[in-house]
Amino acid sequence: MANTRTHAYPVSSVRSGSYGLWVPRPGFPRLVIEFQRRFPDEEACRAYLFASRWPDGFSCPACGGLEVGAEHRRHLWQCRCCGRQTSVTAGTVMHKTHLPLTVWFWAAYLVGTHGPGISALQLQRQLGIARYETAWTILHRLRRAMVAPEREPLTGEVEVDEGYLGGRDTDLRGGRQRQGKPLVGVAVEVHGKGSGRLRLRLLPDASAASLTPFVAGNVAAGATVHTDGWQGYAGLRAAGFDHQPRKQRARFADREWVLPRAHRALSNLKTWLQGTHHGVSPQHLQVYLDEFVFRHNPRRTPLAGLQTLLGLGAAHEPATYHEITRRRPNRPAEQSG
Repeated sequence: MANTRTHAYPVSSVRSGSYGLWVPRPGFPRLVIEFQRRFPDEEACRAYLFASRWPDGFSCPACGGLEVGAEHRRHLWQCRCCGRQTSVTAGTVMHKTHLPLTVWFWAAYLVGTHGPGISALQLQRQLGIARYETAWTILHRLRRAMVAPEREPLTGEVEVDEGYLGGRDTDLRGGRQRQGKPLVGVAVEVHGKGSGRLRLRLLPDASAASLTPFVAGNVAAGATVHTDGWQGYAGLRAAGFDHQPRKQRARFADREWVLPRAHRALSNLKTWLQGTHHGVSPQHLQVYLDEFVFRHNPRRTPLAGLQTLLGLGAAHEPATYHEITRRRPNRPAEQSG
């Protein structure tokens, strides 16, 4: 019979030889004091991961077997049908980690609940992590779990624009070239006078070859797409969108009224990058864009994405350190994380 210690997650039904949790996937604590009580040690964290990964009872990822033996000393669960051993951290951001699970849980909580975001230096100090590089890697693993591959495309009316980070582009003429400045594509749903869901993508240039795939990859076919009159958007109608361009003069004082939500998102992004992270290296810019989107989209329910941060139920493999960087992070340039 399986080990039925569940800490804060009681087993309401156990199959023969299985660790069966017949409860919905558990939620995440909303208050810091509740978090402290709920995850005081490694056992509590493992129990939560088990209940989150198999809310309807254990299912072997190899053969689908429903029976599992007792938990090994190395905290592995072995399928009685095929013998496959599975860790509760496999496939999550904690995969093959040597750090305590409590550190990962606290990191996810701090990242998910601290509205402006948190830097690697702040995370290192708050969690007492010995090495800056360790805190940096934790943050980047969490950031790479922020994008769900199965997320739904933007729908309805969508504003689309692009802008350079690191300076104003209001006086550009005869094209959209700004040497050395990263170009970011912005797509945001129109919700009345407010903004809905957001998408950001680092673009190689402002040509139709870059802008059309950006829109097609983030906006549902048939949606109404509002843009300015830039020629790079000319192919959107042929790509299946209800394209509604509106020309604007770069020097018009009221240009913000053409695409107000997209411009607001880009402005907030610039403020966030400078205020929280004090600059970001181009090598890792996309994951910071993903973090900004992660914080924007569930901004009214910030705790909703904490299981996403931990990689629970993710459809993609967790990032390894070598996938994140082949070089050690430069601390002076990356004080932000």
